Order: sequence, then C-alpha cells, then structure tokens
Amino acid sequence: MERRTGPGIFVRSQPPFSDRPVTSSKSPPVSLDRTITHRLHTLSKLTDRLTQGAYVADAGIPMSEGRCLAAIGRFSPLSISDLALQSNLNKSQASRAVQSLVDQDLVRKEASALDGRGVVLTLTPRGEQVWLRVMAVIERRNQEIMACLEASEIAQLEGLLDRLVLHARLAAAGSSDAE
Repeated sequence: MERRTGPGIFVRSQPPFSDRPVTSSKSPPVSLDRTITHRLHTLSKLTDRLTQGAYVADAGIPMSEGRCLAAIGRFSPLSISDLALQSNLNKSQASRAVQSLVDQDLVRKEASALDGRGVVLTLTPRGEQVWLRVMAVIERRNQEIMACLEASEIAQLEGLLDRLVLHARLAAAGSSDAE
C-alpha cells in the first residue's frame, strides 16, 4: 500500500516483500546492473576513488575529513550528531573525523551553552583556509563527473535527484515513526 505525500512522491506503508518467491515463470527477475540502487552505488564508488586522491592532493586531508570540514564550514555551529547527518556518516565516524580535524587545528570543539554534555564545532582560521580548498575540490569534481551531460540534462538530473532524496527522506521518516 502506498500513500501520496506530495507531487509524484509516494511512500510505501508496507514492506515490499513477502514470504512468496519474487520470481515468476512469466517474467525474468530484474537485472541487478539496471537497478537504480546498484547504479547509484557504482557511480558513488567510482567517483569516490578519484575524489579521494583529489582531497589528499589539493586539500591535504582524507575525503572523510574533507566532507566533515565542508559540512562544518557550511552549517556551523554544529553538534557532532548534526555533523553526522549533514556529512552522511554515522556518529562514531564523524566523531573520529572531528578529533583528527581538532588535532590538526582545523576545527574548534567547545562545550555547548545549550547542552552541558554536547559540543559545538566551528572552523579555526586555518580550517577556513583548508575549507576553501575542500570546496574547490568539491566544485571541480562535480563538474568533472557531470562533464558528459548537457546543461539541460544537468538541470533535469538535479531536479530528479532532489525528488529522489526527498522521497527517501520521507520514507525513512515514516519507517522511524513506526518504530
């Protein structure tokens, strides 16, 4: 059962599986390499391999730290939990990256005035300089990845990705509400 949550956005309210086999004698199973999940994962892994080297060569830090630095520079002040959400990492990965960035004097970690147990993350002056290099890497890599597309295709892809991300967020919010 699906429910409509917006224009062209549907959220499945029941799991898309059952105890019955999914194959049928009438139609072959879907080809894995044609599924959106497989292709997005493949694209992500292929681009990450090239992007990892660019972060180290141009910004002097690993990609996971660069992604955290980019999020802190864009959304600060942030807590570690907020950083994990913004950089698509789990909390322990974000915490390790933050500690490395603090050790390199790129990020300042201070006690939160609102939450005595929490911390607030901001860039140091040195961190702002590296953040600018990280953002240049991100911009260049995005241009390189989409270089095979026409401007109209880029605009269409961006719109479709926005819809897919929103759809996934609504589905994730719906599944966490059920817990």
